[in-house]
Amino acid sequence: MKIVRFMRGEASGYGLVEGNLVYTLEGDPYGDFGQGMRVGRLGRVKLGPPCQPTKIVALGLNYADHAAEAGLPLPEEPVIFLKPLTALIGNLDQIIYPAMSQRVDYEAELAVVIGRRAKNVPSHEARRYVLGYTCSNDVTARDLQQKDSQWTRSKSFDTFCPLGPWIVTDLNPSRLAVTCRVNGQVRQAGNTKDMVFRIWDLISFISQVMTLEPGDVIMTGTPAGVGPLSPGDVVEVEIEGIGTLQNEVVSE
Repeated sequence: MKIVRFMRGEASGYGLVEGNLVYTLEGDPYGDFGQGMRVGRLGRVKLGPPCQPTKIVALGLNYADHAAEAGLPLPEEPVIFLKPLTALIGNLDQIIYPAMSQRVDYEAELAVVIGRRAKNVPSHEARRYVLGYTCSNDVTARDLQQKDSQWTRSKSFDTFCPLGPWIVTDLNPSRLAVTCRVNGQVRQAGNTKDMVFRIWDLISFISQVMTLEPGDVIMTGTPAGVGPLSPGDVVEVEIEGIGTLQNEVVSE
């Protein structure tokens, strides 16, 4: 099942995708729901970020090959940080290259969308708290990340968290290809099987730090191959079993 958030005029709402058609979602996407009336065809319906999180929790250094290319040791525990809600954009929205930075990188990632309130969740029960999965791009001002003693500024610019195009439920996240393309050329080609910390352990760990609410997003880290973007580039994040998130980069 594919869950979206669509825009129609100034209104927005949750929807379901069946084939090439978008329908309204009747009910609660985090509870009981069903398919409603037809909205329109994909490509003619504006899709926004597919959920409304209270927070976006991201992971650093969760692939060994990425840690190696960054010249950093593997962490003993998950390295977590937050991205602000103002960074969130949807499929086909524009990534704004900030004037403050001289190098902005893509980072293709699988994102987990939480489906129910989670606090102190054991790893073996974590899958019960997941609504589904989507594509994400942890856009990073790399020069500022290297300059600062922590990552907040480099990860937090407006538009630095593309998410979408939809949430796919009933998906096994343990072995999914993660691909990033820039202007049609493959830049990253990883697989979720190579994560340092598995998704169920991440949910458990994070839920011991902060309560996860329905709609919250966990970005699970990026494989090797991160690199720079330039204004005019089109960056795509494709994840097996989900689809493709596409965004154009524009100058501020």
